[in-house]
Amino acid sequence: MNFVLFDGDCSFCQVNVQFILRFERSAYFHFASLQSEVGQALCERYDITDTTSVVVIDQNKAYTKSDAALQITKHLRYFWVLRGLGIVPRFLRDIVYEVIAINRKHLPGACLVPTATQRARFHEKR
Repeated sequence: MNFVLFDGDCSFCQVNVQFILRFERSAYFHFASLQSEVGQALCERYDITDTTSVVVIDQNKAYTKSDAALQITKHLRYFWVLRGLGIVPRFLRDIVYEVIAINRKHLPGACLVPTATQRARFHEKR
């Protein structure tokens, strides 16, 4: 399974998950918060220690920060042009990513109630 792991306590991160759900070309990703048992197990399995970043597990490889964001764009409709940002050196992309990450909890969020089909793709244990 291909996963997007996100900060479940962050409304901006949740809005980004909603964005992925809205613009995916197909139901490619599954989702789990970094705080969930699934998220923690995947971080341990892939030796991810930076839990302030979005984490993408795609084809059994883990991506973080701007690499994770670029990996997501590969599976979105209309946003293929963003893949061109891959030519920007990673350290520069990650600086921009870090600025957004530091301020993410202060950014406005919106609410989308996932459909039953979309909800089945979330792995949370409550």
